[in-house]
Amino acid sequence: MRTAVLRKEPSTIPAAVDTIVGVRGISKNYGNVEALRGIDLDFPRGKLTSLLGPSGCGKTTLLKIIAGLIEADAGTVTIDGKVVRAPGPERAFVFQDFALMPWATALRNVAFGLELRGRARTEREEIARHYLSEVGLAGFEDKYPHELSGGMRQRVGLARALSVDADVLLLDEPFSAVDEQNRRKFQEDLIRLRATQNKTFIFVTHSIEEAVYISDRIVLLSPRPGRVSQIIEPDIDRSGDPERIHRDKHYLDTVDEIWQGLRQYVE
Repeated sequence: MRTAVLRKEPSTIPAAVDTIVGVRGISKNYGNVEALRGIDLDFPRGKLTSLLGPSGCGKTTLLKIIAGLIEADAGTVTIDGKVVRAPGPERAFVFQDFALMPWATALRNVAFGLELRGRARTEREEIARHYLSEVGLAGFEDKYPHELSGGMRQRVGLARALSVDADVLLLDEPFSAVDEQNRRKFQEDLIRLRATQNKTFIFVTHSIEEAVYISDRIVLLSPRPGRVSQIIEPDIDRSGDPERIHRDKHYLDTVDEIWQGLRQYVE
């Protein structure tokens, strides 16, 4: 019987894996609250890694430190060996609350990052149209955020991140504000995009089922202060019918295994 690969408190992944993001000794305090302590992680290129753990364990804090949006109190983050000191073009962030410009169309929202980089209007709009189509929004280019459903607005945010051609996409619970049907469709789309776009995804979620379904690797963080407690590599065949995965015994066993490890932290 297949079993997930689990590693306890790793400092690095095997040297043979091509690492794009390196995290070394990351710690972060908010006043008297210690959010993260001594995080050591390597994120492999072209894979989808989920950060999972109890509320308050520092998942989003770690993601924003990797993004360069907040500064760590100790430690370093590197992208392809270069130390991160601020946001950069090799990273794109997908926010939980969409973060769209309400006065701009879907096309303009997606093209905005390219506009900031000085790309010509014709070129950036062509790229924006392509990625709107990739996330299932062909025909909605001229709609404003208030004319779109929550699921559609999140698709615009994902298309915007894809359009700037960043190597690393950082996603902070991007599907939490949509209904279950849209969430499942987003998960299927993300698996497809990960396979076709050759990007590295770092994904924050509270959902064990979601993490097991979409991830090449799952990093479990301990309760505050967040530390790496386990790395899990689900051995799941994601080809064929997506619904089959949710009924797969190995998928169900992996979900249960992670829950058994986390339930002690749930009050």
